[in-house]
Amino acid sequence: MPRFEPHPARRPVLVAGASSGIGAATAVRLAELGHPVALGARRVEQCAELADKIRADGGEAFAHRLDVTDAASVDEFVRAAEEAVGPTEILVSSAGDIEFSPAHEMDPERFLRQVQVHLVGAHRLVHRVLPGMLDRQRGDVVLISSDCAPEPRPHTGAYSAAKAGLEAMAQQMRMELEGTGIRASLVRPGPTLTGMGMNSTPEVVGPMLEAWKEWGFARHPNMLRPSDLAAAVAAVVSTPRGAHLVLVEVQPEAKVRPREQGRSQQ
Repeated sequence: MPRFEPHPARRPVLVAGASSGIGAATAVRLAELGHPVALGARRVEQCAELADKIRADGGEAFAHRLDVTDAASVDEFVRAAEEAVGPTEILVSSAGDIEFSPAHEMDPERFLRQVQVHLVGAHRLVHRVLPGMLDRQRGDVVLISSDCAPEPRPHTGAYSAAKAGLEAMAQQMRMELEGTGIRASLVRPGPTLTGMGMNSTPEVVGPMLEAWKEWGFARHPNMLRPSDLAAAVAAVVSTPRGAHLVLVEVQPEAKVRPREQGRSQQ
């Protein structure tokens, strides 16, 4: 007799922030594993295009507009998604963007917007989805964090603070959900090449990168791809029941240096 019933073969997935970057790559990866995916983001046209591609490749996908800063939008997205693909087995919260600024210079409304997206938005999703998971006594909640959470960086405005709050919420959920069959997990990316922050100007980015280098945050120029994080999410949710990948941090590997001549001859 197994300690846990295995995961169902078909596990409906909700992906917030699925129009691009990590969210889009995760939706594609989980669809490749045979799971139906519901894609949500404000840029619903891009979600619809990705859903069409997933279906053309033999997967099952549904797209719907989602604004995680709006409780009514979250409720409508979850309702429509579960009608389309079934009760949620996997929730991936990856909606977000970043505005660069020293914390004290950032307008309080802009600061609040970052917290609303990265922290409160994630809470809106889990608040809406968890009751069904609790009834079924199983499910995976994956929150996409950042290595800015344990090690805040200068000029990240509210982003580092919001991600630190997200990690605290995830740790709290892990304790509160113990024994329910639900796994709350964090995937913590290092530097990743996405569209986040790409609307910033050189006047903003230049001083920020100098400050990062000064504080030791720029060891090498290599960056992760969204697909690298999608692979991490897939590993978390594919782990058999009875085990829990609590935190997966993914960092870019540095370029391999040429071996020293003496060593190469050994």
